[in-house]
Amino acid sequence: MSTKHSRRDLLFSAGMGLGTVALNALLADQAHAGPLTPKAPHHPAKAKHCIFLLMEGGPSHIDTFDPKPKLAQLHMTRFAKERNKFEANMNTGERYYVKSPFEFRRAGQMGLEINTLLENFAEVVDDCCFYRGLKGDSVNHPTALYHLNTGNQFGGDPALGAWASYGLGTVNQNLPSFLVLPDVAYPQGGAANWSNGFLPAHYQGTPLRPAGAPILDMAPPPGMTKERQAANLGFWKELNQFHRARRPDHAELDARLESYELAFRMQAEMPGIVDLEKESPATLAMYGIGGPNKDADALGRRCLLARRLVEKGVRFVQVVAMGWDSHDYIDKAHGSRLRAIDKPISGLLKDLKRTGLLDETLVVWAGEFGRSPDNGIRRGSQAWGRDHNANAMSMWLAGGGVKAGSIVGATDEVGGMAVETVHPLRDLHVTLLHLLGLDDSKLRYLHAGREKQLSQVGGQVIRELLA
Repeated sequence: MSTKHSRRDLLFSAGMGLGTVALNALLADQAHAGPLTPKAPHHPAKAKHCIFLLMEGGPSHIDTFDPKPKLAQLHMTRFAKERNKFEANMNTGERYYVKSPFEFRRAGQMGLEINTLLENFAEVVDDCCFYRGLKGDSVNHPTALYHLNTGNQFGGDPALGAWASYGLGTVNQNLPSFLVLPDVAYPQGGAANWSNGFLPAHYQGTPLRPAGAPILDMAPPPGMTKERQAANLGFWKELNQFHRARRPDHAELDARLESYELAFRMQAEMPGIVDLEKESPATLAMYGIGGPNKDADALGRRCLLARRLVEKGVRFVQVVAMGWDSHDYIDKAHGSRLRAIDKPISGLLKDLKRTGLLDETLVVWAGEFGRSPDNGIRRGSQAWGRDHNANAMSMWLAGGGVKAGSIVGATDEVGGMAVETVHPLRDLHVTLLHLLGLDDSKLRYLHAGREKQLSQVGGQVIRELLA
């Protein structure tokens, strides 16, 4: 007698055999796969992590890594009347060329001319690629910072770190994928500089506190065991999932639920990472920690923490160093900044290289714009500074996939304009994604009826920066 089997019967009987093993494994993978699960890159790449050193305020290329001897000849002579569009909204008083108040020397096998205050950084210049051809579109701090960090001058779009997290996920599920280490205050424009924008909330940057405990309440309250805390979390999860099921259109609820679970997991891992005193005295001294310069000590702690975070699998870390907006007394203002970054940043590169992390970690040093060869209104022979200049944004990169020991591009004889290997910011963004194994043209997200990407309208990789 023949027996007819329904499709449901067939699936049920198949579940009795080996076929269910693959099915259950697939379902289990899907159940555990979250938005930050590691993803394959679009193409092979050395860089697995990124540390972005943001010099908020706009450091002067003319007074750091791109000196201009011509300015010594032009010092205190009238600035050329021809004004570019980036100066249109700036002070219209008398303007004068000003020389750099600093001394320079050649460093490394590449023979880079570098400010003599950067005596420790001079030891690592051959690990870096100095790029002098970058140009921006704004000389206003917040809009320029948004442009550098998110590709959009007006804010509201995902930050570079959010795009990296979206494209690659993260190795360590017990830590946020994108962490921000701010200075004593947030940079101009605030938290929008590390926003998830229109991407899901999982990808936003998580700022750590600059002083005291980086994260509050990392330890559970007295008497609260891990088992009891886990049980409470499980109960809350059931209630929240019931709440979520009744509101299917609110995707941010998923991120909120997962943030509770991530916070629980972080309690086990984060305390050991932020405890820098476990490092050797030699390592602490290499970063300037414990030395007489308090600003160097503070930045050194953030740089060392950045190294420990990428070592633990965090995908993107942004370290902020403020105070570069030197409109006057640049010898004092920039001088203090250079002394503050010298040991921390050189220590970071040395430590990444020592631990074998430099090959897989992309390090970027940049401000939101460069500075001008003139001083605005003349204020006296020793009081000059420099105005904002988006026409010349010198920066450097190091680590995974970067052409170390090279200088790419050039500015004109007074440092006012990038003139060789010139590229807009969107091309830098495309290049940074490329170094991380991501293709900007493929890394897209549907929002407001169209596919969006970091570069906004597309761009090209700056091949001269690649090894």
